[in-house]
Amino acid sequence: MTMDAEVQNHARTLAQRSPDHLRVGPFTVRHNPNWSIKYANYAIPDQDAEPTPADLDALVAAFREHDRLPRLEFLPGAAPAVEPALLAAGFTVENRAPIMACAPDGLLTPKQVDSLTITEPATDAELAAAALVQHHGYGGTGEPEAGVADWLRTAARDGGVAALAMVDGVPAGAGGCSVPVDGLTELAGLAVADAYRRRGIGAALSAHLTATAFERGCRVVWLEPGDADVERIYAGIGFRRIGEKLNISLEPA
Repeated sequence: MTMDAEVQNHARTLAQRSPDHLRVGPFTVRHNPNWSIKYANYAIPDQDAEPTPADLDALVAAFREHDRLPRLEFLPGAAPAVEPALLAAGFTVENRAPIMACAPDGLLTPKQVDSLTITEPATDAELAAAALVQHHGYGGTGEPEAGVADWLRTAARDGGVAALAMVDGVPAGAGGCSVPVDGLTELAGLAVADAYRRRGIGAALSAHLTATAFERGCRVVWLEPGDADVERIYAGIGFRRIGEKLNISLEPA
């Protein structure tokens, strides 16, 4: 199996393991009842899926029923017929994001950051601090939904990784690596607080998460960088492009 196919299988398998996932035609819907952000709620097509208009109508209805934006994230090569069908149904491409991956022999050591400590959050207070950094880092206001901390807690408990970066005792960054599937894990939710950006904390935190995942038996860590600047940070610690993921959604009429 090619690396991009493994990445798609990893994402689909994790979604199917969730007790809240939905099956709609040839799609698995990752549904988070306690986390409404669009990045935590999306569908993944089956390998080589060929959805009918009725399948897509049912998919949109399922998202609307659960008060979520109809949205998919997938590697187009895994199901070539899906993107044309979605476009014909009125979906709009959000972006085509690179997928990057790193193996143990490719990880590079980033520069040291003064006064930085990185630990695995374990207590409710530590998980809440990590979730708050992530929530604000992705543009949220106020307090995060319960699903943010739940994701970190589950990742650390079930073989993945959670991390909280502190500078002089103040929460400065957070992120995690998902529950592994066949030795693959996704580095996700990485965020650095506004006041601590451009200090190398993102690179240090990413390298820590990746190294810890390898120590726990993972053979590949993959991720989706948010933009070109973030991609350069990951490239600087050894991640390389392996494919492209389509993010596509249907806005309300």
